Amino acid sequence: MNSYRTEGCTLSGALSVTTAIKDGITLIHGPEGCAHHNSSLLHALMVDSGRLFAPAILSTSLTETEVIFGGEEALEDTIRRAAASEPGVICVLTSCVSAAIGDDVRAVCRDFSHLPVVVVPTGGFLGGGFSQGVEEALMALSDFGEMGEKTGSVTLIGEKNLEYEVEANYQEVSRLLSLLGISIELRFVRNITATAMKKLGSSSVNILRDPSLIRVGNFLESRFGIPFIPGFPVGLEETLVFLETVGKTLGIDSSRAAAAEKENQHRLIGSFHNFHGRVLSPGGNGPPDQPVFKELEQIFDISFEDHGKPVPIPDPLPVGTSGLSRMLHRWRRICRE
Repeated sequence: MNSYRTEGCTLSGALSVTTAIKDGITLIHGPEGCAHHNSSLLHALMVDSGRLFAPAILSTSLTETEVIFGGEEALEDTIRRAAASEPGVICVLTSCVSAAIGDDVRAVCRDFSHLPVVVVPTGGFLGGGFSQGVEEALMALSDFGEMGEKTGSVTLIGEKNLEYEVEANYQEVSRLLSLLGISIELRFVRNITATAMKKLGSSSVNILRDPSLIRVGNFLESRFGIPFIPGFPVGLEETLVFLETVGKTLGIDSSRAAAAEKENQHRLIGSFHNFHGRVLSPGGNGPPDQPVFKELEQIFDISFEDHGKPVPIPDPLPVGTSGLSRMLHRWRRICRE
């Protein structure tokens, strides 16, 4: 029987989270190849998106000797090496190799209880993938959160750190929340310090990046008593529902915010008045079936056909009104070519 995985390595997913802690060190308990491959991937993606910094990643550099006799001593030595830099947190990520040979990683790390060490299980050979690595990292790092007085603000959970438009999407969610008079308390986890993670229990609502993180949302709700919104909004109608849902969760009247955003959306629609009647092809992949594209068909009387003008469908889909505007601008430039 053939087996395959569609979304990459569990270790890579966890690294996309842990390396976003500015004063953290990520320690990969595995062969050097695991660290080299993932470090190269992260570096290339960060440079491509304009982030010129190299994440702090160490490897226990397991060899045949450790595979036969165990790698716990190598893990102890590498934790001591990491601790010498006095990082805010040391994230210990397991690999397929260390999981297969049975190293008791948690027991080793408990011996370093005087240090800020957290274990993220990422031996993906038993199943899982990139998304599971993200989930495991977020839940493990929640150990640093502290229960605090609710501030009326929100925390963003699980932003896609390797996503090309991650900052643009953050700005859009921040803009929408500002219409309700709400600020963002914490970006868990993106470009923050280990100390900032203590605020995880102080927000009044968590907003997940997308519904794939509902397991994390439920976990944090059970731990800190904080309700969650299941994802960033996609499309015009969903953006208005997002404002209403956040307002209702926080006991805020969202009617004025929704009215202001609806007016903003009408201006957007008007600026694309010459887009009506277009026949588009979503990159030769067949008609898209997501609700946002049904919405566009109705608003602009456009159609998606195999013989239409090829246009790119962003993955992930555009966030909010501004994200939709960026996508439509790209489509319009392509249609003029």
